[in-house]
Parts: sequence; C-alpha cells; structure tokens
Amino acid sequence: MPRPGPGQVLVRNTHFLVFPGLRTLIGGETRDVPLPPLHPGDVLFGPAVGEVVEVPSSSEVPLEKGQLVLHMQGWRDWATLTAAECRPLDGTLPDPVAHLAQGSAYGALTRLAQVRPGDTVFVTGAAGAVGSLAGQIARLLGAARVIGSTSSPDKARRLERELGYDATVLRGAGPIATRLAESAPEGVDVVLDTVGGEQLAAAVDGANRGARFALVGALEGQLAPDRAGGSAPALLDTYRLVTRGIQMAGYSGADHPDVEAEWESRFGRWLRAGEIRFPYTAVRGMERAAQALPQLIAGRTFGATVVVV
Repeated sequence: MPRPGPGQVLVRNTHFLVFPGLRTLIGGETRDVPLPPLHPGDVLFGPAVGEVVEVPSSSEVPLEKGQLVLHMQGWRDWATLTAAECRPLDGTLPDPVAHLAQGSAYGALTRLAQVRPGDTVFVTGAAGAVGSLAGQIARLLGAARVIGSTSSPDKARRLERELGYDATVLRGAGPIATRLAESAPEGVDVVLDTVGGEQLAAAVDGANRGARFALVGALEGQLAPDRAGGSAPALLDTYRLVTRGIQMAGYSGADHPDVEAEWESRFGRWLRAGEIRFPYTAVRGMERAAQALPQLIAGRTFGATVVVV
C-alpha cells in the first residue's frame, strides 16, 4: 500500500482507460508524441477516475476524503498524487466514468472539419473510442447522413442500432472505396479519420469538392503487428486533393486548449437529455487488465476500453 508523502493524497482507483497510444509508447517510436516511452518493467498509465481515501491531517492540499478525481495514474489500484496531478470532478457529467470519454472527436468536428447542417460525414474506425462518439456528435451538430467503417458485421449492426449511424462500410468485404460510394452516392463532405491507410485513401476518392478532413488517429499503422506503432504511411491521390479543394489537417488537443471545457459542458447536457451515449467495453478486475490492451489491438472491443478496478 503506497503512503502519501508531503502534499500528496491517496486515491483508490475505480476505473481507468486503456488507450491505443500505449502501443506506440511500448514500441518506442515516440518522436512527436508528448508522452514518455514505456520500457519492460514500467507500470502502464492512462486516464483514471478514483476516490480520495486519505488526506494527511497536516496537509494543506485542497482535496477532501471521499472526493472523486480524474488523473493519469491508471493501471494500478492505488495512486499517490499531488493536487496538481488531480482534477476534482464537479458533477458536470452525470456518470463519473464518462470523464474517460475522449473529447478529440468533438474538437476535430468543431474546430477543423466544422460540420454544417446537411453534411454527409464519414468516420473511419467508427466502433473505436473516438469513432463511437464521433458519429453521434456529427449528428448533433447537424449532419444529415453519417457513415462509419468497421471490421465486423456485429459492430456494424451495433453502430446502426445503438449509435445512429445510417450505414457502415465493412473492412474486408471488398474495396472500401466501392463500399463507400454505395453508402454515399452523393459524396462525402466531412471525414473524421482515426485509421489512415486504405480507408483514408477511399475517403479522398469519395470526397466532394471542398470536403474537410480531420485526422485524429492512424490506427492502421499504430496497431499493425509488423510496425512499432510510430508511423502509418498511406498512399493518397493528391490530384484529387488539389482539384477538389480538399482541406486536410491533423487534430491535436494541445492546439485547442478551449475545447475541453466546452466539450464537457455540452457532453453533460447531451448525456442528461439522452441525446448521446458513452459506449465502452468494461474489463472487470485488475487481474484481467493485462488482456485489455491485446483485446483492443485485436479489435475485439466496442467503444472505449475501460478497466473497472
């Protein structure tokens, strides 16, 4: 049992997020990544929700016993943290676990792609942590048609029945460009890409003039068994980019510090109104956590992957 030092509190974790970026940190290709590499023997980390269970009596830490906090020391039962390493949860979201939802989809769709009423939106990797929120957000922002790509018929059914996707493109069921053209015969106005590779290339082929692309991930390279997780080459038709006036940009939360508070405020209102869901695969028990990351990499999860400690 760790003991809090001067200026620290002891937190009992209740939930933590397993995120695909761990694959890159383990692979060691961390150039341009604002997180440290992971070596054999290191404890993994990630966003976590926990309860403050001990505050030193002589401490002036502005936290109280029983308070729920968000921090980055996941993958452990207990964490010792300073006040600066914790963010108290104030009830903005009705369920504390929803604080593990990533706001990058909201930021990308409002700051880069700027979804407009009537848009057709294509989300690659739609059953992942980002994609499962992106389709719902696009609809709430006014999109008329939302299409997602995924890897299995079961996930496709869930995307359409549970998350409001109008159509899905199955990876492995023929050329993605052909399937996308069938699902969006009038073309695509907005693309939120979490995958890269063939799916990004297909989106360029199916894009309308003036389409806006927001790139938030590169899972095809990041999770590939023959790569180290830090690169994702893709062959794109730059002629189409030029002749159709396509805008393409990568999204980084650090470039948009105002997004977090705005996202949480709107996310909380949408959750309370029943207009959005936070889908996640619950992995119950620390003893099962070791399998959570391989399951995510193999595509056997839906939504975010959350360990329930």
